[in-house]
Amino acid sequence: MLNSRVEDCKIIEIPKVINPEGNIGILENGFLPFETKRVYYLYDVPSDAVRGGHAHKELYQFLIPVSGSFDVMLHDGIQQKRVFLNKPDKGLLIVPGIWRELENFASGSVCLVLASNNYKESDYIRDFDQFLKLQ
Repeated sequence: MLNSRVEDCKIIEIPKVINPEGNIGILENGFLPFETKRVYYLYDVPSDAVRGGHAHKELYQFLIPVSGSFDVMLHDGIQQKRVFLNKPDKGLLIVPGIWRELENFASGSVCLVLASNNYKESDYIRDFDQFLKLQ
């Protein structure tokens, strides 16, 4: 059984150094509630495309809009929530057991993802009906 709720997913402000020549966002060990074991990014996503469309059994993720903007739809089997990401100094923590879909990518957007584990297909729930049965 998955017991996570959309309220468990939250926006976290990224520590930064403000400088007139350009700001620096800092992601160090201990900043997130998990150790980062994998980093990847989404780019050149067409504005009408939907990415994600799955949940994880154990994986935590932290999504950062390093450029542009996009929406993240979160679903816990009962409640649904839309989160708009458009600031590179704020990221979205997604806990295990939450269905997610990324959509409405602005042109040139880049979504950086920090993940708590390496890729493991058995951790994915790719069918929404199966996801609902696990709630």
